[in-house]
Amino acid sequence: MSDIKQKSKNNICVIIPTYNNAKTIESVVYSVLEYCTDVYVVNDGSTDNTLDILNSIEGINLISYNENQGKGYALKKGFYRALNDGFDFAITIDSDGQHNPEDIVVILHHHSLYPEDLIVGSRNIQAEGMPSKNTFANKFSNFWFWAETGQKLPDTQSGFRLYPIHKYKNTKWFTTKYEFELEVLVRSHWSDINISSVSVCVFYPPEEERVSHFKPLRDFARISVLNTFLVLIALLYVYPIRLVKYLINNKFTAVVKEQMLKHNESPFKLASAMGFGVFMGIVPIWGLQMLFAAIIAHFLRLNKIIVLAFSNISLPPIIPFIIYFSYKIGGMFFESEMEITFETVGYFKEQIMTGNFYQTLSEFGYNILQYIIGGIVLAVVSGLLVFIISYTSIRIINFTKSGSANE
Repeated sequence: MSDIKQKSKNNICVIIPTYNNAKTIESVVYSVLEYCTDVYVVNDGSTDNTLDILNSIEGINLISYNENQGKGYALKKGFYRALNDGFDFAITIDSDGQHNPEDIVVILHHHSLYPEDLIVGSRNIQAEGMPSKNTFANKFSNFWFWAETGQKLPDTQSGFRLYPIHKYKNTKWFTTKYEFELEVLVRSHWSDINISSVSVCVFYPPEEERVSHFKPLRDFARISVLNTFLVLIALLYVYPIRLVKYLINNKFTAVVKEQMLKHNESPFKLASAMGFGVFMGIVPIWGLQMLFAAIIAHFLRLNKIIVLAFSNISLPPIIPFIIYFSYKIGGMFFESEMEITFETVGYFKEQIMTGNFYQTLSEFGYNILQYIIGGIVLAVVSGLLVFIISYTSIRIINFTKSGSANE
């Protein structure tokens, strides 16, 4: 046990938020103290005798305030205090007794292998005794996390985590309730903090003994508002920025610029190559897009390098949106009772990678023709838009250059 306690001196503490957990808080705190000597307990305005119990426990750092503010607020208070005291990492554990403090050892071991990760203690959501509403809420949260980041995690609702709090010194958080834990995950991913998970145990007491402060209607509404906000940011800012970075890192811009200067082609030919490349990247012939793009570009006498570069629009983060909007647009031409969702789209994306997309689409009962027609329409519209924007931009650039040369 001494080795484990030594780790707590290495800039790692434990934060326990609590609200009206008088039945379990004492045993949780004493169990945690066996594994870590630096423990912060945040009393989030408890109205039972939780505070009296905490005042009787020696060796903890107690943060307490009178009015209940929410779990997110309590965690932020713990982060702030721990950062001020010089800690770089904080393990958070719930006070309702569902987490096993012995798993701190598991999280610390994972931390020793991946010292800068945000580590999530992943519960077995199929475990016996887990309430069905918890299983649904977890799958719901997992899906939105994937939509907002492109990463899949098995348990985005687990409160048993290790946070690299030193990376949050200048972060201004939006939320204060249960949704805070999802916000931290999403914004950490956006900040290029690696998120990994490790399996932990969970205990669900009989229903009559459970203490939960989660209010489904109110809290789901608040979480839904947050997810709407985060998805909009992801679609309008995060994904476009990452796409640009990806293209730059893969020398996409340099290749296109070189080809434009090397061949001295007309604005119409250059814009046609760009628009055709985007068309071929979206048209629903998965696995054959670049091959057909190169062959057709040869016969059309378009710049093959530019065509292939722009056909890379079908990157893994973009594929779900291509599938979704292709099927939705196809719905304008077909009467179909099947509604496609981003959750099923994520599964279809995996099938594209294995070459089983159309078979899986059919097995799920979706209208393949609806998807194909919608995909072609989306490809044509996207290609034309890129052609118009590219042609206009190149003409403006050429006009500006010629004007500067005449001066």
